[in-house]
Amino acid sequence: MPTKVSEYMTRKVITIDENAGAREAYFLMRDETIRHLPVINSENEMIGFISDRELRRPNWADESPDIEHEYRITDNLTVSDLMVREIINVHTYDTLTKAVGTILDNNIGAAPVLDKAGDLVGMLSAVDLLQAFKDTLEHQKSNKKKLN
Repeated sequence: MPTKVSEYMTRKVITIDENAGAREAYFLMRDETIRHLPVINSENEMIGFISDRELRRPNWADESPDIEHEYRITDNLTVSDLMVREIINVHTYDTLTKAVGTILDNNIGAAPVLDKAGDLVGMLSAVDLLQAFKDTLEHQKSNKKKLN
């Protein structure tokens, strides 16, 4: 039976409010040693997603050729100024194969995990997928030893 997302997802979900400052997002990611945050609104609904990638180089940085200052992370920019609004997610019941395809096809490092009701219940990152890969290799290795 194929392995499901629910078996490898990170269940501790750390979110950030859309009105939080970019600097606050940076320090939250640093302190929690994570690189991705679901963004929530005042109704606690997920409305976006921000990663360290958006903090390092926001999409709009290349739009203005006359930018003369170096981009710095400050709270003058809010999370909603920088977040990705088109959320790419996976579901607890998806296979890891499907989740890997979603992450690779969209060139993302993590995806929020939703349950059948559409509630945010976890995160699935490339690190989680590497753990699944390692476990699979170790399982294959131990089966090979049993056969010899």
